[in-house]
Amino acid sequence: MNLFKSDQDNVELLEKQVAALEQQLSYTKALLLTMANAAYDALIVMNEACEILAINNRAEELFQRQRPIGDTLIDVTGSAELASMVDDTLTNREEVFEEQIRLGEHVFRVRAQVMVRDNNTFICLALEDVTELVRLNRARRDMVANISHELRTPIANIRLIIDELFLETERPKRKKSISSLHAIGRETDALLWMAEELLDLSMIESGQAIMRMIEVPMREIVDEAIDRMIDQSDVKELELVSDVPKDVIALCDSDKIRRVLLNLIHNAIKWSPPGETISVNAQTSGDEVLVSVLDNGPGVPDEQTQRIFERFYQVDSSRSISEGTGLGLAICKHIIEGHGGQIWAEGNSTHGGGRFYFTIPAGENGTKS
Repeated sequence: MNLFKSDQDNVELLEKQVAALEQQLSYTKALLLTMANAAYDALIVMNEACEILAINNRAEELFQRQRPIGDTLIDVTGSAELASMVDDTLTNREEVFEEQIRLGEHVFRVRAQVMVRDNNTFICLALEDVTELVRLNRARRDMVANISHELRTPIANIRLIIDELFLETERPKRKKSISSLHAIGRETDALLWMAEELLDLSMIESGQAIMRMIEVPMREIVDEAIDRMIDQSDVKELELVSDVPKDVIALCDSDKIRRVLLNLIHNAIKWSPPGETISVNAQTSGDEVLVSVLDNGPGVPDEQTQRIFERFYQVDSSRSISEGTGLGLAICKHIIEGHGGQIWAEGNSTHGGGRFYFTIPAGENGTKS
């Protein structure tokens, strides 16, 4: 009887140990799955036959396959490049392979590594989506090329004008000298414009673009912006027209909003045919001030009304006199959103010409319409 009880106690003890072990294994499995699914990367673990042993949620979403355990890598991903990379990893087991591979419309940085645990061989595959990083790097390279071109032109022009003044056989005439100085001024403004855009970008990326909100008449900001752009508009014989009632009051950082208007007017001047009109309008609507900058240029294609506010993005530059840095509208978007407002463009199917709008908070002393 005592022997039977002892055996029964041993069985119960063994069952408890097994239950504890199963609980520990279940906990460990849940912990590992949680870590894998919390990763930014798509993760896949395979055996030497390239059969999938484990996969996280990100990888399932990427390849649109739910729990493909036991399926081969090529069947799940359909990528011969990934399969070839894994083969190379198995051949050179001591090395970690990293490559950049395109899958569909996305670019991934892929890391493959062989791991041996308790005489079991595993191949680990991690895929990080770097599509946006690749786009930004390409855009930055384009921007550097554009800036190099843009800087070369005004500097060369300034040098040429100065050389012509010094090469005069007789004392330069006053009229010609004044004309040359105006030309130098325009080229210098172009250089200053690019420097300000790059400074604005630096402030945005460093988080130092602080908004100082005060109540200010909108007409005052618009008039100052137009005054600064007169010389540029005169080159193409463009007329800058302002329609801003005196009682439209904005709550804003006047320097930042003036910068937005300068960018939008500069953009309108660049795209407008000679002899046309550019109008800047503002009105109070509820708790907001709505501002518009309208021109008679080619306008914005419907499919690009959102993308033109991306950093470094440029509409077909072949139609433009000056390519620029591709930063102006992105800076505008950052400033307006920093005020709690919105900025947008209307496409060609809505109206003709370029049509840009933004909203900022209205001051308490402004009119309500």
